[in-house]
Amino acid sequence: MSTVISTGLLAYGMSGKLFQGPFIDAHQGFKLYAVTERHEKNAEKDFPGIISYDSTDDLIADENIDLIVVNTPNYLHYEHAKKALHAGKHILVEKPFAANAAEAAEIFELAETLGKKVFVFQSRRWDSDFNAVKKIVESGKLGKLSEVHFRYDRYKASIGVKSFKEELVPATGLQYDLGPHLLDQAISLFGKPDSFHKILGKNRQGTKVDDYFSIHLSYPDSVNVFVHASMLVVDPLPAFVLHGEKGSFIKERADIQEEQLLKGIKPNDSGFGIEARGKEGKLTLIDNNGERTQELVPSDSATYLSLFEDLYQSLVNDKPFPVTQAQVLAQLEILEA
Repeated sequence: MSTVISTGLLAYGMSGKLFQGPFIDAHQGFKLYAVTERHEKNAEKDFPGIISYDSTDDLIADENIDLIVVNTPNYLHYEHAKKALHAGKHILVEKPFAANAAEAAEIFELAETLGKKVFVFQSRRWDSDFNAVKKIVESGKLGKLSEVHFRYDRYKASIGVKSFKEELVPATGLQYDLGPHLLDQAISLFGKPDSFHKILGKNRQGTKVDDYFSIHLSYPDSVNVFVHASMLVVDPLPAFVLHGEKGSFIKERADIQEEQLLKGIKPNDSGFGIEARGKEGKLTLIDNNGERTQELVPSDSATYLSLFEDLYQSLVNDKPFPVTQAQVLAQLEILEA
């Protein structure tokens, strides 16, 4: 393989246009070579010279492509991942990786047999807000943790137009949309839970799929982690709340990269991935004398370019990719339960 990875996107919706295309284009180790656009042809405006195929099969068959990004609707990930592997491509698969752990295990085994690599696009590990939480946990400042909440709330009362998220097809509903983000963050910090309890809800008028979930993850030493998401929250609570024997940490969601990308700001532009003032986390500590101290903790800048750098290093120099197969399988076991 060349040290420049020729890359194709299987779709050019929001995922390809915002979260993959700009970063692949910005990283010198990748060439954004081709995209599939079955209807309107828009990618050429954003990435002059890109090849636009009419079908995923045509793109997969292109011998000039080294890496394929499987960012098609959720229920097609399994089918398209296998096709790309059989065509001799490495693959980067959007979340959710598959509908269940059995499909995921089959894809991982197929890749090993064919000598190809599989990566999962768990982009929220490279968010500034989560990195601030991770830094606090790893610092040990909170002492032994007792209760942790990760949540992702929105207000979208109407039924969406994307049928793969609203119809009864594999890997559908809110738990397969936002659950992979929250579960991956929890599992990356705390590992696979000893046990879990999941609650799903349908609250929007006319919904066919879950639009609410709450999952309790139980860990050793009475560490309890809760991940929640809802589509009917008008006034969201903080996205990250952690309580330990020595203090608490509270952090709002930032989503700064998405906000900037929607405004046309590029990954290499000055100020990209830097949270605005007022988004700092609040760290409250208590010492042995019962004295409390409180400080605002700003987040370091973050960029999904770091994800693609990790992917590049794995492909070219065989370095481990942070999102492991075991973590993905643990996540899917919870989602499919």
